[in-house]
Amino acid sequence: MRKLVLFAMSVVLAIASLCAENATFKNPILSGFHPDPSICRVGDEYYMVNSSFEWFPGIPIYKSKDLINWKLIGYGITRPEQMQFADGLQDSRGIYAVTIRHHDGLFYLITTCVQCGGNFYITAKDPAGPWSDPVWLHSQGIDPSLFWDEDGKCYYVGHGNMSRKSDWPDKNGAWMQELDTKQGKLVGKRVQLTHGHASNARWTEGPHIYKINGKYMLLVAEGGTGYFHSVTVFHSDSIWGPYIPDHANPVLTHRHLGKDSYIHSVGHADLVQTQNGEWWAVSLAKRHFDGYTYLARETFLTPVEFQKLEGMKWETPIFNPGKGGVPEMCKRPNLPWSPVEKTPVRDNFDADKLALEWNFLRTPMEKWYELKDGHLALELRPQVADSLVNPSLVARRIEHIAFTASAKMKFSSRKSNEQAGMIVYRVSNGHVQFIKCGNELVLVSTTRAGKKELARVPYKKAEVVLRIVSDGKDMRFYYGESEDALTDMGVAQLLSIISDEKVSGGFNGPYVGMYATSNGKSSKSKVWFDWFDYEGK
Repeated sequence: MRKLVLFAMSVVLAIASLCAENATFKNPILSGFHPDPSICRVGDEYYMVNSSFEWFPGIPIYKSKDLINWKLIGYGITRPEQMQFADGLQDSRGIYAVTIRHHDGLFYLITTCVQCGGNFYITAKDPAGPWSDPVWLHSQGIDPSLFWDEDGKCYYVGHGNMSRKSDWPDKNGAWMQELDTKQGKLVGKRVQLTHGHASNARWTEGPHIYKINGKYMLLVAEGGTGYFHSVTVFHSDSIWGPYIPDHANPVLTHRHLGKDSYIHSVGHADLVQTQNGEWWAVSLAKRHFDGYTYLARETFLTPVEFQKLEGMKWETPIFNPGKGGVPEMCKRPNLPWSPVEKTPVRDNFDADKLALEWNFLRTPMEKWYELKDGHLALELRPQVADSLVNPSLVARRIEHIAFTASAKMKFSSRKSNEQAGMIVYRVSNGHVQFIKCGNELVLVSTTRAGKKELARVPYKKAEVVLRIVSDGKDMRFYYGESEDALTDMGVAQLLSIISDEKVSGGFNGPYVGMYATSNGKSSKSKVWFDWFDYEGK
């Protein structure tokens, strides 16, 4: 009996400990390259999307039941005929901020393909896909959003300064027009809703309209996506306005915390109400580590309460009540704790298609990779990672500043132009290659200053295990015939090579993966990868 009582007590204590552990959550909820989040709820399930820029597939789609644990379920852009991020598409162009909404059993994604077509929307009954071909809207600006009013009419909310007058630098704004979803086109009048919450407001963008307690609220991002980023709101009794700036603006920002704040560049938010009546906001923000922003723009979650402040006609959204700003730690939503299956550390390439975590640079217009017999084979092609092309590169997001990435590959070539191995990539002029070339292993960095060889060692065997280890500041590189017998290349590379502070045009984020090239010459060679590991610390 005593053993039974002790066992029961241990079970109760374990459950209590688990409940206490899950009582709070730590931001970000999506770490690494997950900017410009948008969210919607359907029943008791939540769906969220992010910008993806030049990476393919485009528009990652996540699903959750508790707003904390998210599972990647698919992409909005998956077919070359659906959308082409062609050669020449610049770093951090392509798919900008996306809005996800659900209406009458149909999911909508509306976004902008910068330098590749402009504003469009796609639809799907299942958010995991497949998604429709784009409906192009031929409208100006970026960051479009959709809102359905109670009468069933759909409104497009866009970004731009319709007056084209600049009373102050970088004056922009939000405008609106009705969208006929049956015709797939904008109809009727266009109305400028705001140019920002105050004179001298810069880069007003990312607009969303909500109807809360019978009143309309317009939420926008302002100040750019750097240190001055913020969220402001406007209120109206009518869908067409006028939209009056809230006296509490900006309702969310970290600009007042200075350039050394751990969480900084907070902005571009979207709101969602839970089935229990709570309001939460997702937004982008960045994190500083020793003065560097390694992981680019990530997705953060903040509680929101609507309060009628003194003298105000409308209710103000109060972000993180009593404290303000985006919290690092916070009491979690009043939703059933719903953990999702973690992505395996190792991909053995034994499936019939690549796992959802893997991405390509721009759209692969030809099939230059294959999964066969538990291996991933990449063709060596003339395209190189330094150029604005679709190289033989398969990579996944870096989600931690301290991580270990490893790969086992088989590659043999006597040609000096033929190379294959691993890559840590941010942009075309910000990456590190750890490659086998002939009978040597070579470590090469590429920055705005050019290409630089960091180390070179002899290695004759065809099979090799490559490993990249980051301690959160430096990356070190190891090689060997097996995982248990690795040799240090003898040099370190600062992780800051892929930080916001070191790259140019870095709207996107860091990746690590596999890479092969014949450096401008035709080739029939292939490299075979047996497995790839990624593990954060």
